[in-house]
Amino acid sequence: MTFYAHSRSHTEQVLAGFQGLSLGALIATLKTWNDERITRRELNALSDRELADIGLSRSDIDMVARGQR
Repeated sequence: MTFYAHSRSHTEQVLAGFQGLSLGALIATLKTWNDERITRRELNALSDRELADIGLSRSDIDMVARGQR
């Protein structure tokens, strides 16, 4: 029961952070998050050699997923 109460409380806090956002902004945020998630997954699936071939290392993956490199 404690876990459920804690999870529910956390979920309510997260959802409260979205108040004031328009539906379009919420959808854009979710799309960006999903695109970053897919990029991370695909790059993490590559071997270190394959990453090196495209000029990346494992430590670069988060920056690339966020579009900072």
